[in-house]
Amino acid sequence: MDRMMMRTGLWLLALSVILGAFGAHGLKMMVVPDRLETWDTAVRYHAWISILLIVLGGSFFRVSVWVYRLLVLGLLVFSGSLYLLVVLDIGALGAVTPFGGILLIAGISMAAITCREAD
Repeated sequence: MDRMMMRTGLWLLALSVILGAFGAHGLKMMVVPDRLETWDTAVRYHAWISILLIVLGGSFFRVSVWVYRLLVLGLLVFSGSLYLLVVLDIGALGAVTPFGGILLIAGISMAAITCREAD
């Protein structure tokens, strides 16, 4: 599980760099500045959660598989809804974003509560 968490985090971090570069260079001409701020928020959370997955996967602490699930699902819902909101220009997608945030908070809280030293 730890290797999978680390590997997932590394791939997600690479994706966040790609999406960040797209936002900085390709998306700038396509959307209004407010939407670029939304994109930057999505990329920032995407990168931070990816780094957290790498750290948790590479640490000497064991974490529950639910931490992994909550963080990945939270990332997909939170950042994914923001990416889609910007690209598709559907404001209603913003209503989904807080659910992703709740999943992220749950995953981070569960990591803090359940991580323990590996035997």
